[in-house]
Amino acid sequence: MGRVYNFSAGPAVLPEEVLKAAAEEMLDYKGTGMSVMEMSHRSKAFEEIITEAEADLRDLMGIPDHYKVLFLQGGASQQFAMIPMNLMKNRVADYIITGQWAKKAAQEAEKYGKVNRIASSEDRTYSYIPDCSDLPVSEDADYVYICENNTIYGTKYKELPNTKGKLLVSDISSCFLSEPIDVSKYGIVYGGVQKNVGPAGTVIVIIREDLITEEVLPGTPTMLTYKTHADAKSLYNTPPAYGIYICGKVFKWLKEMGGLEVMKERNEKKANVLYDFLDQSKLFKGTVVPKDRSLMNVPFVTGDADLDAKFVKEAKAAGLENLKGHRTVGGMRASIYNAMPMEGVEALVAFMRKFEEENL
Repeated sequence: MGRVYNFSAGPAVLPEEVLKAAAEEMLDYKGTGMSVMEMSHRSKAFEEIITEAEADLRDLMGIPDHYKVLFLQGGASQQFAMIPMNLMKNRVADYIITGQWAKKAAQEAEKYGKVNRIASSEDRTYSYIPDCSDLPVSEDADYVYICENNTIYGTKYKELPNTKGKLLVSDISSCFLSEPIDVSKYGIVYGGVQKNVGPAGTVIVIIREDLITEEVLPGTPTMLTYKTHADAKSLYNTPPAYGIYICGKVFKWLKEMGGLEVMKERNEKKANVLYDFLDQSKLFKGTVVPKDRSLMNVPFVTGDADLDAKFVKEAKAAGLENLKGHRTVGGMRASIYNAMPMEGVEALVAFMRKFEEENL
């Protein structure tokens, strides 16, 4: 069987060109006679890989010089603890709850201090982004935390919250590199790479230098202190070396594609094909308030759980994989990250149209 269209939310589709290039180098990376998987993280060859990956990411995102880029492990979920351990000097933080991952991050932060949930969309199953123009930001808050694109619920902040001068911390796992962002608006912006950037096992943290200090909460492990990794240039211990190598290849692919402005246009076109169909469909409907829709994750339902299950099963047989919605919400979800080609979205819509005709 050939390649399928993989709509998984993560680990997710990677660019075919990247996989082919990695396959060619699998046994012998650039004449070293070994795979990157076998290579010492202290070797000159790997030093070049990680240095180039960081340079390309800085270039793509326009990361200012006074921000550090860290390639870490533990996924986004480990950052739920690392952020309060390093930033909660006053032991107070404000969280905006727009889905399961922001909710989990807030619960984790409560182990270290007081968490104020200053806005939430839980009342309507996270189907919208709350108005964040005039929030009750706490005077003594160390930071305001958001999850910018909500993978499960398919919502996305179209503008950042007004934090009233407080530090903004953002989890961008599922919209990473899908469009340009202004890094200088954040104190920390981070993401697990397994959705839009690379293989599972790596998390990238972009952090303003003044936030990297030795003044962390008592008992913070060495490995969970940003300064440890910043001082060692992400090589304090063995990093997720192969994951970083693939991320580096994805960065090069993005640059070849024309950068993040071009990706944003491509992603908007792809998403519009699917949303336009959903908006006129008599069987399927999207679950998100239109103005807050994500370009990356598109949840939809028929309104009938049995029909949803039938759709997922028949779609799989047609080579459209991983369309089942997250277990907490049911229905379907198409994740259409950077590496999903337009043909994949068009194939999905054609299948949905046929399914609708057969099942109405």
